[in-house]
Amino acid sequence: MTEIKISPKVQDLLEDVNDHFPGEVRIHFGAEQSGYVRHDQAQQVSDGQKMLIEVSDITAPDYTASHELLHLLMVLKGFPQIYFQLTSDDAETGQQLMVLITELYDIVAHEVVVSEQRRQGLIDDNIEELFIKGIKDTITPENDGAVDGMSTLRLLMMMDTIVFFGDRISKVKSELEDLYPTTFAAAQNIEDELQQRDIKSPFDFRRKVLNAFRLFDEQMQAWNLPEIHAIDFVTLGSVFSERQLRLKVRQVFQIFHSDLHEQKTKTRAYVGIGISDKQNSFVLPTPKKVASDEYFRELYNKNVKELFDEMGMPYTVR
Repeated sequence: MTEIKISPKVQDLLEDVNDHFPGEVRIHFGAEQSGYVRHDQAQQVSDGQKMLIEVSDITAPDYTASHELLHLLMVLKGFPQIYFQLTSDDAETGQQLMVLITELYDIVAHEVVVSEQRRQGLIDDNIEELFIKGIKDTITPENDGAVDGMSTLRLLMMMDTIVFFGDRISKVKSELEDLYPTTFAAAQNIEDELQQRDIKSPFDFRRKVLNAFRLFDEQMQAWNLPEIHAIDFVTLGSVFSERQLRLKVRQVFQIFHSDLHEQKTKTRAYVGIGISDKQNSFVLPTPKKVASDEYFRELYNKNVKELFDEMGMPYTVR
């Protein structure tokens, strides 16, 4: 098997990631060559103080490795992550939601990731062709523009394509409009609204993720398809000002009893919802020892920093 050697640009990126990571990050390449690129061809595997970037497909090793490294670098620089802390008895539906929500979150992150890849010359005409091949391999063409069971995935893929090509979207627009007329038009409308603000900070990123959650479900409603309810189902990391950290929990969050269960304890969950943005920001299990009234009275009177530090819930200060 041919040994894969990453380019100097990717090596520099790996060193940058290692400068921020409290341990060691390495890249491991598999042997598969599909002939296209897709954003599920690499994953991060953590083992304590070591992080492995596992690139399973080596069709475009520099592109795929750099893409995953930049995702990791965003996390290391304080960009909010998503956490799946709620679970229900319907494991299959829960898994489907996790996949869809993760994909939507990643599409927003790709504004940062792909922009940096283009800046460093890691995306060229060949990579663009391989990307389109990946789209065609994943989703079937629409049937006369009809909405069907594949429309949710098509919408995500079209949004990702628009982000990936950026101001070069005219290169593939007519082809995509022929293959996916309904979903491409919907994706363009969503992205036109999302692109009204650039991502310059973790706070900007979080705000855009929230907007993407909202816009995506609005489109699902318009098509009479199941919504993903990401605002309720997924926990999105918080970005606080120093002032917000000093506020009482009751000034920033409302805590509701959920019909779902907390992932680790499998007890009925309590969800902390941001008063200003209505987003799921933390999840607590049913308290074991303290009577609920007393427990929540004490919890609401903590300051935000105290609560998040006690929970071990990551947050970013802006």
